[in-house]
Amino acid sequence: MFDPKWIRENPEAFDAGLAKRGLEPHSAEIIALDDARRGIVTRLQEAQTRRNAASKEIGKAKASGDEARATALMDEVASLKTRLQEGEEELRQAEARLNEALAAIPNLPLDDVPVGEDETDNVLVREWGEKPGFDFTPKEHFDIGEGLGQMDFETAAKLSGSRFAVLRRDLARMERALAAFMLDIHTAEFGYNEVIPPFLVRDDAMFGTGQLPKFAEDLFHTEDGYWLIPTAEVSLTNLVRESTVGEDELPMRFTAWTPCFRAEAGAAGKDTRGLIRQHQFSKVELVSITTPDQSLDELERMTSCAEEILKRLGLPYRIMTLCTGDMGFAARKTYDIEVWLPGQARYREISSCSVCGEFQARRMNARYRAGEKDLRFVHTLNGSGLAVGRTMVAILENCQESDGSVRVPEALQPYMNGLDRIETA
Repeated sequence: MFDPKWIRENPEAFDAGLAKRGLEPHSAEIIALDDARRGIVTRLQEAQTRRNAASKEIGKAKASGDEARATALMDEVASLKTRLQEGEEELRQAEARLNEALAAIPNLPLDDVPVGEDETDNVLVREWGEKPGFDFTPKEHFDIGEGLGQMDFETAAKLSGSRFAVLRRDLARMERALAAFMLDIHTAEFGYNEVIPPFLVRDDAMFGTGQLPKFAEDLFHTEDGYWLIPTAEVSLTNLVRESTVGEDELPMRFTAWTPCFRAEAGAAGKDTRGLIRQHQFSKVELVSITTPDQSLDELERMTSCAEEILKRLGLPYRIMTLCTGDMGFAARKTYDIEVWLPGQARYREISSCSVCGEFQARRMNARYRAGEKDLRFVHTLNGSGLAVGRTMVAILENCQESDGSVRVPEALQPYMNGLDRIETA
């Protein structure tokens, strides 16, 4: 969400930022809508001023015995009251039109974000780990899981349809173990505060983080007006909505393991088998609330925290800076962490870490107090630390053996009751 005043003062910079995202200029539209709103405000102020003055003149006219003048003034006051009521409704409509236009505009990329159209224009930052070698053709995770008899898509389809899975025995335990492993590291070592947030939220929360109104078709909505969270980013970031925190409280760092629900409306035909793209999955989310001067350093820190999970599991990965055409709606800069999947012989996203500047804070009205009287919008960041199902996918594919069994990474074994290998039951 943008400040119309800033757009008015920086129309070229605003349109240039949108152009980097491949969008048409919007400054003229926003300024025109704001001009209309400001014009109504001016008329209302003038009418209110005149109404106040006329009300005072009524008493003077009556005191002087000028009943005709008093009657005329009372008629004018009544007329001004009607005009003010009509004007207030006109102002509400003008503000709604302006806010609707602003709400549909994505955040502007930072200057160092590569300009591009899609994922082919993303830029490699670094790689870590050695890709495993196999003396057999590595399988994809769904073939491994089904071969183990512990990943069941057929039964899930009977229960819920496509893009769902039933995990059993050791794989079910691995889901829980991975989440606990991630949470322990993020809380004990990296200083994130663990939260169990609501999984159902209202419109305002979805609007605050940028899911609404633009991405409603990608969300699940209940009949009584709630939205199922697509990520814990929504709940965690909104913990500071409509509030003012002290500068000494920042940065705030939150983490949560939650189910996530996505309609995947735009994913027809993509990853129809397996755990990569499901309607329901779990994720450990990281959210930071910072001052403006902390936020870029916090992005690097958050990304390194997510990386550390993959390092301890021994899973090779790479970091990509997303180009302007591949970046999320609310982000100013994003690093994708992509893990190597031998079964697919390609890297796949397992985390996105983004800095959003004050974009979400404006939508949430989240501020911090810098000094006694200076109120400023906080900066927000979010990232996966990590997507649990995709981490399981990476373990299954990188740690598979020729007999169909899967080695459990050493760091995860204490969370699996010492189990070092998953075999067919």
